[in-house]
Amino acid sequence: MSKPCIHIEGARQHNLKNLTLDIPRDELVVVCGPSGSGKSTLAFDLVYAEGQRRYVESLSAYARQFLPQMDKPDVDKIEGLSPAISLEQQSTSRNPRSTVGTVTEVYDFLRVFYARLGMMYCPKCGKPIAARAADEIIADILSMEQGTKFMVMAPLVEHQKGTHADRLKRLKAQGFVRIRLNGEVMTLDEVPALEKNKKHSIDLVVDRLVLKDGIRGRLADSVELALRFGEGRLIVSIPGGAEQVHSTESVCPTCKLSLPPLSPQLFSFNSPQGACPRCSGIGSIDYFEPNLLAPNKGLSLVSGGLLPWKNPKVFERYKPALEALGKELGFAADTPFREYSEKAWNALFHGEKETGWPGVVLLLERGMQLGSQWRDELSRYRQSHPCPACDGARLKPEALAVRVDDLNISQFCSLSITRALEWLRGRDFRQSQAVIAEPLLKELTHRLGFMENVGLDYISLGRNMSTLSGGEAQRIRLASQLGSGLVGVTYVLDEPSIGLHPKDNERLIRTLRSLQKRGNTVLVVEHDEATILEADTVVELGPGSGMLGGEIVFNGSVKSLLSDSDSLTARYLRGEMTIPLPEKRRQGSGSIVLRGVTTNNLQDIDCEIPLGALTCVTGPSGSGKSSLVVDSLYKHIALHQSIKVDSPGQIRGIDGLENIERLVAIDQTPIGRTPRSNPATYTKIFDEIRNIFAMTPDARKRGYKPGRFSFNVRGGRCEACGGDGQIRVEMHFLPDIYVTCDVCGGKRYNHETLEVRYKGMNIADVLGMTVRQAKAFFENYPALERRLAVLEDVGLEYLRLGQPATTLSGGEAQRIKISRELGKRSLPGTLYILDEPTTGLHMHEVGKLIRVLHQLVDRGATVVVIEHNTDVIMAADTVIDLGPGGGEYGGRIVSSGTPEEIMADPASVTGSFLKHEAVAVKAAGR
Repeated sequence: MSKPCIHIEGARQHNLKNLTLDIPRDELVVVCGPSGSGKSTLAFDLVYAEGQRRYVESLSAYARQFLPQMDKPDVDKIEGLSPAISLEQQSTSRNPRSTVGTVTEVYDFLRVFYARLGMMYCPKCGKPIAARAADEIIADILSMEQGTKFMVMAPLVEHQKGTHADRLKRLKAQGFVRIRLNGEVMTLDEVPALEKNKKHSIDLVVDRLVLKDGIRGRLADSVELALRFGEGRLIVSIPGGAEQVHSTESVCPTCKLSLPPLSPQLFSFNSPQGACPRCSGIGSIDYFEPNLLAPNKGLSLVSGGLLPWKNPKVFERYKPALEALGKELGFAADTPFREYSEKAWNALFHGEKETGWPGVVLLLERGMQLGSQWRDELSRYRQSHPCPACDGARLKPEALAVRVDDLNISQFCSLSITRALEWLRGRDFRQSQAVIAEPLLKELTHRLGFMENVGLDYISLGRNMSTLSGGEAQRIRLASQLGSGLVGVTYVLDEPSIGLHPKDNERLIRTLRSLQKRGNTVLVVEHDEATILEADTVVELGPGSGMLGGEIVFNGSVKSLLSDSDSLTARYLRGEMTIPLPEKRRQGSGSIVLRGVTTNNLQDIDCEIPLGALTCVTGPSGSGKSSLVVDSLYKHIALHQSIKVDSPGQIRGIDGLENIERLVAIDQTPIGRTPRSNPATYTKIFDEIRNIFAMTPDARKRGYKPGRFSFNVRGGRCEACGGDGQIRVEMHFLPDIYVTCDVCGGKRYNHETLEVRYKGMNIADVLGMTVRQAKAFFENYPALERRLAVLEDVGLEYLRLGQPATTLSGGEAQRIKISRELGKRSLPGTLYILDEPTTGLHMHEVGKLIRVLHQLVDRGATVVVIEHNTDVIMAADTVIDLGPGGGEYGGRIVSSGTPEEIMADPASVTGSFLKHEAVAVKAAGR
């Protein structure tokens, strides 16, 4: 009997070259190969998209209209598909309301846990509050000393304006005799006419009693009546003594603060019942940052130093008030900001009472109310910081006042997953609470356990999803799938090892295995050696990238890959091909020093980063790498250079800022969101190509300018398709179809523009060239040839100039960005920051990336990378190793120095993995 498999026949999607292959089902299958070789096309655009599309098509037409339509891939036949679930790195939510807890649904169980098992405490005085039954209230009153005189009253009105005449009249008609008005007991006949605009308090005197034997029956009737009129509350007042407030709901006896009944909605920051009213449950609020409003401290008020008021007309409006403020605090309109005292600086922005100056910030806040145009203009000067009302907890004080043992729900959500599990396992509930707690504890520990298993033990449930890396977000979704317990599903994952230290990889592989052993097919696009070696089947695409890829280079077991294959991956795994080490380590010239960094879990560290060198920051997942490099280093330098950033990290100071003239962050985000963006437009190569075409004899004779050769503007483009080369046809219940434009045949330009030729080629022909072809074609233009050579240097010689940005992989987009930087003539004073640049790169391309990063440094730049790849770490001049663990167990610099010094340090976990790499290198004869 043949093994069940997914049979693909005649796949031609994107760059796939009519592939036919079988992917075994119920196995761990790894798809590898160079960046742009067609891995994601095979795994996501074929297997996932077709599995999802067929499942959706099985639903009714009514249900389908609410679901996204998947495009039918360009393939002759796919058989053996099961419903597919995609876990991609791009799944990170940018919604400020999405947290780790809400995305994994752990927070839903947690809300029930606190609603059913939590104890209320007064938000003001901190005393415990509990809703009580009428029998308990009667028992409390009967426990007072015998002979005590007291009144049972029902609170009716608390500090409310009005005459309340109708209410008082109604009470008299119901047979009541006395009330307490504003603290004074009187009969209803004695009540004066109340002033309408003053606040009054009215309590109804239900009964006056003396505590003695046989009073219980009458007391019970009075308590019941008082609770009915007081809507669940009553007051026991002892003349000349204290008062007791009792409630069948939750009311603080001291503060008389009423709390709502416990319900899961009270703990939801996405519901009005639970959300903090100040920040609406987001946990942060925007404010005007003075350093963004006046970034250049060498300027003054009169010279336009205050950016929103640099227009003289706007400044003149406030000039008299500012001059009065200056007289009081010792500055003039032409005083540079750097000469302001701290008091004067604060008064300028936040106001000063004596002169009546409201402050720049308050005036700009009023400007935000003038309409969307002003809001958009002023938003560039705003930052966000934790909400002062809830301190970032997102919830109302009433919700935060509920605790289980020693923690409220926000404090629990700030614990790392490991700590949260320890706390839950340490809870001991008794009697009826034990029955309620058992299923909740089981569900919570199960789900948190799955998160621990995928290497997320350092993350907290309250962490915002937008702060996670692509790999972390993907592993969170993986943990959610583990909790779902599905079988017979095809899981398609995109490099789940990204963001994981080598020491955490083993746990991830165990997780993937547990999914597979349940009876699922796990299809992983991956470059990590450890994951490839653990696979049941390896599918390698290649042999190159783009048009040079799209073929099956190998399909079989790992054993066969290592022994029989001559593919690129096999040669690297066997050690026949290796990434060379640099001949020497740079010492750097000067440094940037971060002092007293306490961002997130960083433990008041000082960090020195050499200038003019390649520095690699590494360490276990959650050790504080992004907190140090992105939140602290990048954001504070950006702030210094008047670049808007949100929530810069906490540092005591930063030295060496004068050495940084330019700051560039390079990541794998797409170079464009539409097919109109392409490598030629992004790198500005297209500008020069259009100039060349505009200088041809044909173009000059016709009066064509460079704009004529742009497909983004009217004139030269095909108007039938608007320069897109294809037309979208809406199919309603079916996916939209893109058809090649009949008028231009997909060339984007009109007939007249295409008649203009350079060396026999028109502009559409040039956009269809690869980088290598274009370099030879434009050999007479040194500036253009140099830019194309840079694209070739970063390994993108196979890309077509006009290839739509939407079809580029993350690794390709990143290298295009690097090539644009390499194309610049002068780089001294430039700081480049890269977060895991090896994402999506094959071992062979990692070598190219390392070479390119060293080229940036050789030209005077400083490069700082966050990376786990051992080849990149070994190639660095300086390594800063954080740890020793993740979360609260990290946040310290374990070791710092050259890779050799890191390897020699027994305290460094990274060092031990580098040693292993060094041994492998030696064995390979490098």
